[in-house]
Amino acid sequence: EKEFKWLLEEEVHAVLKQLQDILKEASHRFTLPASSSGGAVKQENFVLSTTGTDQVKGVLTLQGDALCQADVNLKIPRNNQLLHFAFREDKQWKLQQIQDARNHVNQAIYLLMNRDVNYQFKTGSEVLKLMDAVMLQLSRARNRLTTPASLTLPEIASSGLTKMFTPALPPDILVNFYINLNKLCLTVYQLHVLQPSTTKNFKPAGGSILHNPGAMFEFGNQRYEVSHVHKVECVVPWLNDALVFFTVSLQLCQQLKDKISVFSSYWNYKPY
Repeated sequence: EKEFKWLLEEEVHAVLKQLQDILKEASHRFTLPASSSGGAVKQENFVLSTTGTDQVKGVLTLQGDALCQADVNLKIPRNNQLLHFAFREDKQWKLQQIQDARNHVNQAIYLLMNRDVNYQFKTGSEVLKLMDAVMLQLSRARNRLTTPASLTLPEIASSGLTKMFTPALPPDILVNFYINLNKLCLTVYQLHVLQPSTTKNFKPAGGSILHNPGAMFEFGNQRYEVSHVHKVECVVPWLNDALVFFTVSLQLCQQLKDKISVFSSYWNYKPY
C-alpha cells in the first residue's frame, strides 16, 4: 500500500510533468515562432520532388498550418507543353490536418495542466481515466497526420484550392494538397473529357486519398476520366519531430497505466 501511495503521490506527477514537457515541445513545433520573442511564424520553403520523373516540379512555402505560396511547373507529355501556376498573392491555403493535430495536442496539455503538482490523486482509476483522455487526444492528433481525408474527384474539383492559382488552372487539371505522416504531398490529376458516345461504361469513382488513371467522375454537366496522375512530396522535419513526440508520450501514458494496473490486480477487492 505504501508503494501504491508513493506511486499516486510522486511518480504520477513526475510522469505528468514529463508528458507536459514533451507535448509543449510538440506544440512549439506546430507554431514555429520566428524568434524567442514569439513574433510572426517563420516561413519555410520546401522543394517538391519525385523519383524517376520530372514532370512536376515545385516549391511550397509553409508558415505554420498555412501554405502561403505554391509555385508549380507541370510538363504535359502529349504536347511537351510546360504549364506554370502559382498561388495568387492574396491567397493562403489552410492545412486543416495540421490545425486539427495542434488543437488535439493543446487539448492534451490542457488536461494535464488541470492536475497540477498540488492535486492529490485518490485512486488508481482516476489516473487511468486521465491517461485514457490524454491518449485519446494524442491518438487523434497522430491520426490527423497519418490519415489524409478520402475525397471524391468532384470534391477536389469544387474545392477552394482550384481558385487559388494564377494563371487559373486549366479545366483539365485538378490539384490536391495533403499531409501524409511527415510529408507534404501534392497530387496533380490530368483529365480528359469523355465523349457522350463513350459514357456507356461510365462508373463514377468513390472517395480516395489518391485516385488512379482511369477513374471517372461527373462535374458541371461534363464527364471526365483521369488520364495521368503525378504525386510529388517533400519531408517537413518538424512534422517528423511531432510524430516522434506523440509516440513517446503515448508510450509514457501506457507505462503509467500498466503500473497502476499491476497494483489494482493485487487488490481486486478494493475499489482502486
